[in-house]
Amino acid sequence: MALVLAFAFATAKAQLSALDPVRVAPHIYEALLENDRVRVLRATERTGETPPLHSHRERVVVFLSPCAWMEITADGQTAMQSYKLGDVLWAERITHGGETFRGVQECTLLEIELK
Repeated sequence: MALVLAFAFATAKAQLSALDPVRVAPHIYEALLENDRVRVLRATERTGETPPLHSHRERVVVFLSPCAWMEITADGQTAMQSYKLGDVLWAERITHGGETFRGVQECTLLEIELK
């Protein structure tokens, strides 16, 4: 049983590494700090960019600029998401990408990933 758990953990860690946003989208993500407890990324999302498939750990997001973009909701509706400079939110683990960023303006933020 322990061997199966170790294999599952190693596989999950390898998948996260292969889809690391800094590795697959260095034009968007920059690692500012990393240690055994936390990793801090700066993300700059620009209108019209299409980030490749990538994964994020659970994290705290801090908006370094006003940000607004259009999203397609689960029911197919279009909705605007907007945040002010200094807004903070919690974001769950996610794998996403391949969709063009439909921002109203360039968006800069910090993502503080917990390890």
